[in-house]
Amino acid sequence: MKKSTVQLTPAHVEPKVYEDHWNTDGSAHVKAPKWAKYQSITASEFPSPFRGKTDPLAHQIGKFVERIDMLRPEKDGPAYLGKNAALSYTYPDVKNVAINQKMGDLDTVLDEVVELFEGLPNWGSPLAMCNVIPQSNTAAIIASMLSQVFSANILEGEYAQNVHKAELETAGMIGNLFGWDPVKAGAIYTWGGGGCWTYGTKYGLTRVLPNSRTKGVRTDAKVICSQQAHFVQLNATDWTGLGSDNIVHVRTDPDTNQMDVEHLEEILKGFKADGTPVATIVCTMGTTDASAIDPIRKVREVMDRYPNPKGYGKTVLYADAVVGWSWVYFATYDFENNPLEFSDRILPILKQNGDAMKDLMVADAVGIDFHKVGWSPYVSSCFVYKDAEEFENLHRWGGDSYLQVRTPYNPMYHTLEVSRTASGSLAGWTTLKYFGMEGMQAILGGILETKYYLYDLIKTHPEMICVNPDDTGLITLFRAYPEGVDAAAQYKKELNDESAHDDLIKHNKLTHAIGDKLYEWFRAGKKIDGKYTPYMSFSTGFRNTRYNIDGTDPDAVIYALKAFPMNVFVTPEIMKWALHCVNAAKAEVLKS
Repeated sequence: MKKSTVQLTPAHVEPKVYEDHWNTDGSAHVKAPKWAKYQSITASEFPSPFRGKTDPLAHQIGKFVERIDMLRPEKDGPAYLGKNAALSYTYPDVKNVAINQKMGDLDTVLDEVVELFEGLPNWGSPLAMCNVIPQSNTAAIIASMLSQVFSANILEGEYAQNVHKAELETAGMIGNLFGWDPVKAGAIYTWGGGGCWTYGTKYGLTRVLPNSRTKGVRTDAKVICSQQAHFVQLNATDWTGLGSDNIVHVRTDPDTNQMDVEHLEEILKGFKADGTPVATIVCTMGTTDASAIDPIRKVREVMDRYPNPKGYGKTVLYADAVVGWSWVYFATYDFENNPLEFSDRILPILKQNGDAMKDLMVADAVGIDFHKVGWSPYVSSCFVYKDAEEFENLHRWGGDSYLQVRTPYNPMYHTLEVSRTASGSLAGWTTLKYFGMEGMQAILGGILETKYYLYDLIKTHPEMICVNPDDTGLITLFRAYPEGVDAAAQYKKELNDESAHDDLIKHNKLTHAIGDKLYEWFRAGKKIDGKYTPYMSFSTGFRNTRYNIDGTDPDAVIYALKAFPMNVFVTPEIMKWALHCVNAAKAEVLKS
């Protein structure tokens, strides 16, 4: 039987046939095939490449920004958007959906987008204080949005052109803040704090195990971090192929939450003796709950005394400063003249934080999040490194046949990601340019003033106790005990005395229940005395008890309610109201 043949290329057709699909104004001819008519319609749904009297993109953005703004509550409204904070879907049934056969209507689809924001936390609300999630500043929001209009792809210079200045100037500005040579510094905007941790891990593996890029990770090199280090350590060691079993934890001081440098030295001495290389040592420079800041300069001194065995490269010192990085703005503040007129109460705290972050200069690389204590949109994390020539050459691959080097900066050759949006780099860069030193100092210091007002307020409630009074971050952690209980005395027993273990568990459960009740009220839009309740959270173990330093007893940990005011709209009255609602939730829980 003769085999059938498939024609893989179209038959020859005169260009005139295709030309007849279109009118002279570019619209589809009435006799054109349906695909051409669709193209004529969809062309109006893309931004025009040319300037005109009216811009449909600007019109639509303005219209739908107004619509999403209408989800914002009136003054003194709840801490969520819209009128209903409940989920509008059920899981997994929500996935039982198919694509429509016909094209949709633009306004209808965008109205559905707006509906998705119903019930989302309103991070600008003074009642929103659940975590280190701030409202984004206007300049960064606009910059981030503009990056989407013309799709600047910062994988390489040809597709980014001058937009690359945002990433390059970030390296210089942050390098200057850290006391590095700004011209020699480098920066990569990446997918989050987890991306920064992963880059820090990979930097160590590449430097310490020179053949790992081609042969794979064949040596159990170690990643050392403190007990307070972020759980993303598991992701970073997993996805780089090193394996989480190669994470080594250093004890932390029960009072300061800092890495125990003497314990670190014991660990390094042991590895030196048995020939085990250390890829990366991670210093935690600020945490969400415990505000832990490791003594990074002392860590550098110790690690330099115990270099890796012969045949391995030098260990990388990575600073995970995604939460604490912006305290570096106070490294050069004039505390004697105090130009921003901060209170005497917080001046020593600002100085302590600024001094701690001065030591970031000894790190090889630092991870920072603009979308945390930088008040920028998600996602704007930045991995900055002191020696761009070394880092970029260590991770460089060769060229590609379809990408050409047109400019001097082409990060596609040394980044984990290839295609990268410019939204994060523009958001972070704009924030640095707009607020300057004093603007950022004023925001940070102002929120710290609020934090210590709350701390003093808690002390006026004998049944409440702040459990992180020595932490210098923006968070306040506290416990609320039943009426008649001396919170200070009871907490002291639960923290120090193993005979109070049962009481600890009982009051941890109370803390958990109060937190759940407050969340329930927040989602239900509940009012107390005519006012909405705050959106707060709680920690299920921000520190171990003193009789559980090694963490072997999962119940011997301290639960705490969390107040994390992260915006400039929080007032003393809001702080008073938050504590009033905590007491109301406690009373409700104890009734049941």
